Amino acid sequence: MPYIKQSDRKIIDLLLTPLLDQLSISRGMGGADGTVNYVISRIVRTLYPAKSYYVLNRGMGILESAKLEYYRRVVAPYENEKMEENGDI
Repeated sequence: MPYIKQSDRKIIDLLLTPLLDQLSISRGMGGADGTVNYVISRIVRTLYPAKSYYVLNRGMGILESAKLEYYRRVVAPYENEKMEENGDI
């Protein structure tokens, strides 16, 4: 779950902001999807190296949890808005 302490967020955000700024520039130049994939892959491979199935499974769990959180907080509200706008199936 991504709900970490505010004090921890300040430290992480100081490091993330320059990266996110760079990714925003890349997006304007034709897409940052490959770059975002690279960043995520590097983070997961570094923090969850292929030392054991347990570690690999934890890395997969982090990715799945992040995906589900993105869906719950971003995609589902958007879909609900469009359903209200255009009608249900």
